[in-house]
Amino acid sequence: MREHRITANGIDVNVAIGGRGPALLLLHGFPHTWRLWSAVIPHLTPHHRVIAPDLRGLGATTRADGGYDAGTLAADAEALLDALGEPAATVAGIDAGAPPAFLLALRRPDRVHRLVLMESLLGRLPGAEDFLAGGPPWWFGFHAVPGLAETVLTGHEDDYIGWFLDAGTRGRGVPASLRDEFVAAYTGREALRCAFAHYRAMPESARQISEAVAARRLTVPTVAIGAHPVGDTLARQLRPVADVLESHVIADCGHIIPLDRPDALVPLLTSGRSHPVSAR
Repeated sequence: MREHRITANGIDVNVAIGGRGPALLLLHGFPHTWRLWSAVIPHLTPHHRVIAPDLRGLGATTRADGGYDAGTLAADAEALLDALGEPAATVAGIDAGAPPAFLLALRRPDRVHRLVLMESLLGRLPGAEDFLAGGPPWWFGFHAVPGLAETVLTGHEDDYIGWFLDAGTRGRGVPASLRDEFVAAYTGREALRCAFAHYRAMPESARQISEAVAARRLTVPTVAIGAHPVGDTLARQLRPVADVLESHVIADCGHIIPLDRPDALVPLLTSGRSHPVSAR
């Protein structure tokens, strides 16, 4: 994998690219960079051209003033495919990378061969009621207050990011070198401001998802992958709107699936198995 700076949708995207074959676009979440996929990439590049960007404002991609809603992130991804000369790709997204992957597939099914969504919720779509019965995770509210989280956390990034990395692997942690890279990527007030801008844009992202689903069905073959804590919640949200859906919950796996259980994830990223679950 080699890193490149690619101008797309008005920002400079830091993107790692490697391998040969059909394009596979990987969209990470919080608190990660493209290196979230480090453990699975060696198994993908023999068969795919792997495209792994840092999302808007994260890692080494432009720390933009705005545009952190799922619709703009989907446009970033489409513009990146354009810049790289890829008419279509398999698109996989986890956590904050899942809603833009979903919107890209919903709005531009001609650009997405196959959609893989992991450990995320899709706005206000029905199906997440049980998961949210006690309210959303505490950090959603903390991150959503403009200016608060970055003020409190500046100077304490190591402890805070480390907590998410440990929790996301059920206490097993991530390799020290990756941990250091993730912490460095989210250190400093401006880096934190961009990270939390993704949370502050969630109401707009939810509106975009609701409007898109009201206008059309998801026709792209889709795979929903859950672990701890989301489980099958994402599949329940997708089932009423997807024509073709395959669902998996990975046992003994934390939220950060690509690092916690890469052995279980690789076959699901490369498999073509899907089956219809609903009719038009």
